[in-house]
Amino acid sequence: MCTPRHNEEIVSETSAPLPIPEATSFLSLLIASDEESVRELVRSEATRAGLRVKAAPGASQALSALERLARAIALDRENRLLREQLGSRPGFGILVGVSPRMQQVYHLIEKVGRSLTPVLILGETGTGKELVARSIHFHGPRKHGPFVPVDCTGLVSTLVESELFGYVKGAFTGASQPKRGLIEAASGGTLFLDEIGELPMEMQAKLLRVLQEREVRPVGATSTIPVDVRVVAATNRDLQKEVDQGRFRQDLFYRLSVVPIRMPPLRERKSDIPLIVNHFLERYAVDGRPSPVFSEDAMRHMVSYDWPGNVRELENAISRALALNSGPLLHVGDLPTNLQSPAPARLPLDDEHITLAELERRAIFRALQKTRGDKLAAARLLGIGKTTLYRKLKEYEDGNSDHEPEAETEISTE
Repeated sequence: MCTPRHNEEIVSETSAPLPIPEATSFLSLLIASDEESVRELVRSEATRAGLRVKAAPGASQALSALERLARAIALDRENRLLREQLGSRPGFGILVGVSPRMQQVYHLIEKVGRSLTPVLILGETGTGKELVARSIHFHGPRKHGPFVPVDCTGLVSTLVESELFGYVKGAFTGASQPKRGLIEAASGGTLFLDEIGELPMEMQAKLLRVLQEREVRPVGATSTIPVDVRVVAATNRDLQKEVDQGRFRQDLFYRLSVVPIRMPPLRERKSDIPLIVNHFLERYAVDGRPSPVFSEDAMRHMVSYDWPGNVRELENAISRALALNSGPLLHVGDLPTNLQSPAPARLPLDDEHITLAELERRAIFRALQKTRGDKLAAARLLGIGKTTLYRKLKEYEDGNSDHEPEAETEISTE
């Protein structure tokens, strides 16, 4: 490739940046082009993307600038899309739901978003803890900075330190070039440590030092690098119990849990299920076609189910239904088999008042689930006649009973 006489550097200054596949293709074309083609391609692509072009000395500097541009486009595109989503759904930004439990979460997000206080998000797997972390970031003063998620369960034990803190050239065999760590990459923004309870004890001590001293020392380095990063952590474990059992540092626990936010499981906010279902139906809708809908019976089954896998399990169930039925109406038969029978009735909580009629309804649905929908066997199990069981089920189905399933009742467990 000829060295251009007047190499050109692209500087991001755009309202419509290139998508990453296009940016990657753009870089490939530049590398393969001759001098005149490079200059012409830079001009045309920059004009199309709304970018400003200025001179930069040296071909290597130009290519390096383009590589930085591709990385910046990726971050900017993600940030812009998330910012556009904030306030666009029935809920709070990228979080969906209007139940009282979620309103408490939204209130805390608004409060902590305005500060740089460390936050610890607690909740079962699949409840949406990363969405809470992103909402905190994009409602805060650092929303234009990087949001760097780190899955602590996916870090290889022998490489945890180099991934988080980076390393210098020659730090170990194979370290031919220095690498910036994830903590440093999040400087000026937010570092999200997902499943922080999985972090090895040795790394917990080093992370504590980062929080206290606001600096990192890459592997093999003799000096530290200052970092300005907000830390948001999440876990599905009981960290206080982990501290008591010596598996998590107490000082780090107190440092991280300045403001704890507990994300409720889906079974504790069932009134949000129809909203979440509609959100996923719209997300997976085929371009140019109206979003399909679930039948009333199918929605009733989904609301009555307890969803041990939470929102993630619900999303998978909807993906399955869409894959099996391409029509406008989705039925109970399109749902996973464990949802096609009514969910087992839960026992009332200590502070819950329940009528005899509701207990009867729950007993009927429990029996039907136990017998896999065999109504005759369920009637025998309940000790009632088949005709009585059919009459009760028809009342529930027609909605004429005074004791409809309390699917949307919010039960506080606080």
